[in-house]
Amino acid sequence: MHTAQPKIVEGHLYIDPPKNVPVWDIDPYDIEILKNPAPYYKELLAKGPFVYIPKYAVLATGRYEAVREVFSDHTRFISSRGIGLQDFDVKKPWRPKSLLLETDPPHHAHARKIMSRELSPKVVRSLQDTFLKCARELVGKAMARDSFDLVADVAEEFATIMLPTMLGMKERNKKNLIDYAAMVFNIVGPDNELKRAALAQEADVVPWIMKSCQRENLNDEGIGANIYKGVETGELTYDEAGMLVRSLLSAGTDTTVNGVAGAICCLAQNPEAYEKLKADPSLIRPCFEEVLRLSSPVHTFYRTSNGNHEVAGISIEEGTKIMCVLGAANLDPNKWDAPEEFRIDRRPVGHLAFGAGIHGCVGQNIARAEVAAVLTALIEMVDRIEIREEAAWRPNNAIHALDKMTLTFHKK
Repeated sequence: MHTAQPKIVEGHLYIDPPKNVPVWDIDPYDIEILKNPAPYYKELLAKGPFVYIPKYAVLATGRYEAVREVFSDHTRFISSRGIGLQDFDVKKPWRPKSLLLETDPPHHAHARKIMSRELSPKVVRSLQDTFLKCARELVGKAMARDSFDLVADVAEEFATIMLPTMLGMKERNKKNLIDYAAMVFNIVGPDNELKRAALAQEADVVPWIMKSCQRENLNDEGIGANIYKGVETGELTYDEAGMLVRSLLSAGTDTTVNGVAGAICCLAQNPEAYEKLKADPSLIRPCFEEVLRLSSPVHTFYRTSNGNHEVAGISIEEGTKIMCVLGAANLDPNKWDAPEEFRIDRRPVGHLAFGAGIHGCVGQNIARAEVAAVLTALIEMVDRIEIREEAAWRPNNAIHALDKMTLTFHKK
């Protein structure tokens, strides 16, 4: 008697639609949806706490409470089987698993402790002057031009100057840093054009990244060298130290680029908000939190059900891949009043742009300090932001990233 082989979809086990869950025949990775996800978010929210997407045999949730429950409960819904469509228990990952994003306790706690120490509030404070100096220089250069591209000339420049500086990298290669970050996040999606294009870049980009993150290619002063000290103390192996440095590059690049670009984009599109910010610089921090809520730079991450569980009255069987649509959760009208409005004094406590629970972004305080520096330089130097060419968005399987926006900064 032959036992039927389990059906595999996109590297994970096929599951049937659970009872009482709408079946939605949609491709969330359609290029047009990735460029403009707002209508998709709205319909997902309207359909209930979960939907079943047959194209990928996954449960998807965009409701705030359901997303937060799944994302926060690391015992029932685990990360070690992959934060993308692929289940690492079914198919081996393309690279060693991330020590931060793709492990669960007790292994996760060890890496998290080291990174929390190296990205402590004290470390962040020590970098604030460096952030502000760079921000002023870039805003000044942009202001000297008739027009400029917000993404390439400001956001990507800032990120690819500050990250190598913080880490102590001896060599800076803007293109490789940007391409590597985009590649890492595209690969967590389905076997589509974006993923295939990302994998095609691997041979060109990954060797440079690997080499640049080795100890001999890092200065003695910097977060990278401090991480490698864990090898001397026995906290880390040499390979683990390199993986943690690379994690900062992959996650930190996009966090910074999208944080800076998203903040200036929102202020350009809402001139009354920019006037309010100039009048009250204490709103810089809540302004950025509102930018994160509204734009959700990470639009989708996954968890895998570790056993049979229930959320929002829906039975979820072991091995189910759950698509957590963070972008929709941050626009859920059951959580936020007038969620489509940009209010810099909203103070959106609990937004999910940096995740939640033990896997919340370990570098979020760095991101906040970087964007605070850029916004400080902006309100110091720029009286008015003029849009010359509206925002265009860059499709990515996990990141909602601004691709281009032409602006003019008018001097105070």
